[in-house]
Order: sequence, then C-alpha cells, then structure tokens
Amino acid sequence: MKVRIGLAVVCAMMLISFASARQVQSSTDSATVSQGSNSQATVYVYRYKQWAGKALSPSVYCDGTELARMENGRYFVVTLAPGKHVFRSNDKQSGIDVDLKSGQKYYIRVELATGFWKGHGRVISVEPDQGSYEIKKLKPLDKDKVKDAQLVTLVSLESK
Repeated sequence: MKVRIGLAVVCAMMLISFASARQVQSSTDSATVSQGSNSQATVYVYRYKQWAGKALSPSVYCDGTELARMENGRYFVVTLAPGKHVFRSNDKQSGIDVDLKSGQKYYIRVELATGFWKGHGRVISVEPDQGSYEIKKLKPLDKDKVKDAQLVTLVSLESK
C-alpha cells in the first residue's frame, strides 16, 4: 500500500513538473513573439494636403524598391528591420539615409519641388514630435497607390 501511495506521489509530482515546464516554455514563446514585433522600426511616410500639385503622385522608394505613389494629404506606414535604409522619391538628386533602431518611430515627409515640365517628389526627415503632429489630420493612402504590399501598411491613426 505504501508503495502505491509513493508511486502516486511521484507520478503527481512528475505531472506538476511537466505542466509547469510547459507553462514556462509557453511564456518564453510569447515573450519571443512580442519581442519580435518590437524588433522592427516603424516609418511613417506622408504628404501635406495642398492645392498646388494635388494631381501629382510621386513615387516613394526604399532601398531602390518602389513602395507607393504618394497622394496629396495621405500617409502610409512601412515596417522595416533595423539598420541603414535609403529613402528617396522620383527626384534622384535628393534622398535620405536613415539608420533605423528597433522599436523606434520615424517620420518622412514628401514635398513637391517644381520642375520645368512637372513637379518632383523629395523626401525630408522630420523629427518625431513634428511628424506625429503633422500626420494627425491626414488620411491613409488609397490601396491602389501601394506598389509593395509586403512592406506598406495602410492603418488608420484612430486605431493606434
């Protein structure tokens, strides 16, 4: 009888040990997933709503890949791995090199520069305080203007 009770106690302890080990593994997996989402940098790309040049939609590029065609008074979000990235628009003479840090937010404004035949887009790095203020009244970019749906996200600021 004592052997059966001892065996039952050992089995119960093994079950408890196994269950707690699974719980620790589960919480470790959850921490890894949440850490993975924070390991990216978030870049908000936007353009003021202005009357001049409102019909133009200059392209925005990151590391040579076209992300979207920038509409008047709109914004989009890009989530990228930390490290150095190059942003530019269709004015090949201007651009910015950005060293993205994980979990940080960055703001890039697209402006129009007048040209002889048409306007060209130029990108400007904006301080987070200024960018977060300027983007508040803008709308997400229209879906048909997105060129790289794997990188570009269209989110409403009200949902954040």
